[in-house]
Amino acid sequence: MKILVTNDDGVFAPGLKTLVKTLGKFARVTVAAPDREQSAIGTAVTLRHPVRVQQIDSLAPGVETYSVDGTPGDSVILALAYLLNDDIDMVISGINQGANVADDVLISGTVGAALQGYLHGFPAIAISVSAWENAYFNVAAELTAILAKRIKANSLPSGIFLNVNVPSRPAPQIKGLAITRLAHISHTNTLKEENEDREGYYRLVRQKIDKPAKRNTDVWAIERDIISITPLHINLANKPPRLVLEKLCHGLFSEIARH
Repeated sequence: MKILVTNDDGVFAPGLKTLVKTLGKFARVTVAAPDREQSAIGTAVTLRHPVRVQQIDSLAPGVETYSVDGTPGDSVILALAYLLNDDIDMVISGINQGANVADDVLISGTVGAALQGYLHGFPAIAISVSAWENAYFNVAAELTAILAKRIKANSLPSGIFLNVNVPSRPAPQIKGLAITRLAHISHTNTLKEENEDREGYYRLVRQKIDKPAKRNTDVWAIERDIISITPLHINLANKPPRLVLEKLCHGLFSEIARH
């Protein structure tokens, strides 16, 4: 199996390293990721100036690793067009530090990178853990590895990709797994002046509107320490085939618990 891995936290992020080491046990992995943190950049691609790509020391034995002076989307586009010597089986983006749920998927660089994989015709997974600091990546890495093997064996249906969010806890503390939908929990955007002594400097502050998440949404699951697997799709007229996803995820939580 051949997997392209990227992220939006930067090529040296701990979540990316954990994921690559886990996938590298059974797959041929290539990494192309931004040279610095690129959170909340969404689906952006670079059009106004050249993008530099540099091969760096491997994150794990046998893993070609490229640092990209651009966005997560740039990283996937460049890898698929120029960096990969062979065809790949899928694109995986993560492991992101902090959940990517609800309306935030629209600005998530993690999801934006997976979207580029999907647009190029590959199964794609965006994987995140629900902690900004001291994140626990092991369960998310093992879950991604199992999903990758199952997708390779059965393939995802066309027109969707997966957004996966995992509680930042050891496996025994996770209470289950659910196929979810995106919650519609908005944020209010406010501005604050960064430095009162200098005019024209402001910081955008996003504050979550505190309201209960509806049942079977991604936010509802994460708040209950349940793994959330949300199918995303581009054609809004198509409803993702739930039965296929249920087959893909059948017994998945039990397999994770054994790790």
